[in-house]
Amino acid sequence: MKIVKVNNYEELSAVAADLIAKQIKAKPASVIGLATGSTPIGTYKNLVEMHKRGDLNFIKVKTFNLDEYCGLARDDAQSYYYFMMDNLFKHINIPKVNIHFPAEKDSDWYDKEIAQAGGIDLQLLGIGSNGHIGFNEPEDVFHKFTRVVDLAPSTIKANARFFKKMEDVPKTAISMGIGTIMAAKKIVLIAGADKAELVKELTKPVISPQLPASILHFHPDATIITVTSR
Repeated sequence: MKIVKVNNYEELSAVAADLIAKQIKAKPASVIGLATGSTPIGTYKNLVEMHKRGDLNFIKVKTFNLDEYCGLARDDAQSYYYFMMDNLFKHINIPKVNIHFPAEKDSDWYDKEIAQAGGIDLQLLGIGSNGHIGFNEPEDVFHKFTRVVDLAPSTIKANARFFKKMEDVPKTAISMGIGTIMAAKKIVLIAGADKAELVKELTKPVISPQLPASILHFHPDATIITVTSR
């Protein structure tokens, strides 16, 4: 696991975007796994700017998002589909047929679709305050495949800032499993300054499903980009 320390969020976003851009330039038909949340917004902004300058072409790229809330329509402003369209997809030239999200009613389809695409070349990850990646919450085991998950109380609380009322916050989501994530050829995890202590925990040689992101120790090409705490 490679740790890249940067000075601020802007630098984190630029470094992550550069890694994704290098992957796409090296393989124009790359399969990219994408994350949502506040941390990747700057990364997506950088990718959009590269595209608008003519430096990055998404016409052959396929994307697979990590997760989606259960029970929200795609046109709901809090759905991850809406988030991705607003922050990335509608600003670049990726064909809509190449954009993929997990489906609540058919989770098996998602892993098969990823496999048929040739597997994920680069997976972008964020990390939750409890160490979750995707929506793989702390549990007693690592779950392998895409599935519907119950969100942890800490995750629901953290997500409440995006909703008008606590009761509006989804309690379940569909998420790539740990096995699906780990099958990616490259992994890039981005963590802001608020996750500095959590990243320190990840550097310890302890792998536990109680800290889901710790599984990245077993990945042959995982990079964590983190803002240095001050």
